Amino acid sequence: MSRSPRAIALASDLRRRLTLFAAVGVVAAALITGHITTRSAEAAVPAPPPSGDLTVVELFTSQGCSSCPPANDNLVRLSARPDLLTLSFNVTYWDDLGWPDIFARPAYTQRQRDYEQGLGTDNVWTPQVIVDGRSHVVGRRMSDIERLIAAHRPFTGPTVVFRGSGVGLAGGSSVSAPADVWLVRYEPRPINVPVARGENGGRTLPHASVVRELVRLGSWSGGRARGFGLPAPGRDGLLTAVLVQAPNGGPILAAARG
Repeated sequence: MSRSPRAIALASDLRRRLTLFAAVGVVAAALITGHITTRSAEAAVPAPPPSGDLTVVELFTSQGCSSCPPANDNLVRLSARPDLLTLSFNVTYWDDLGWPDIFARPAYTQRQRDYEQGLGTDNVWTPQVIVDGRSHVVGRRMSDIERLIAAHRPFTGPTVVFRGSGVGLAGGSSVSAPADVWLVRYEPRPINVPVARGENGGRTLPHASVVRELVRLGSWSGGRARGFGLPAPGRDGLLTAVLVQAPNGGPILAAARG
């Protein structure tokens, strides 16, 4: 007996949900029986993830860069969208030109240099916006960023689930090389920063989703479930996200907010 297109779609969605719940169950069972290892304490049994697929929008910026304020404004606007994970990484290579960026960290500059390799660019520069670790634009024009966001495709990596002080990974397509698992902690609200010197001297610059901590938790190779304990945050009030990413600035395979 033939079925209507709506019935077929409902059946397909049910199969997808059952597959997702089965993957979460694998993580939970492995955590309970001790088959998942962590860098510190054993991860707690994760809860089912929220519905929806995040698009990751990373801005590499500096308070010493006169071209960056429009890109900062764009990220402030994008940070209000629930379908996006926006992250602002302030880099260090402008710091000796009159104003040391108060949010900049060498690790964030290194992340951008990894993207130089992964994206095949010939240098690093600001403001650069990278979407899903796959494509990039100059961050000053919102239309260019929105074009990359519209090209987002569902991630093929593991399901990422949080509970308590742990995070678990389960399912996902196999990978040719172990992927990096990154913990990111970032500011929940925009911050306005007065800049006294340098190219933006005398201006107050907006910043959204400022990254405060970037920690590599370990690697994920596909196949069996894996879990990690999360280190205690260095400061209160930060939001948490986990990225699963191909090495050396490769594409992002999975992303979730805690």
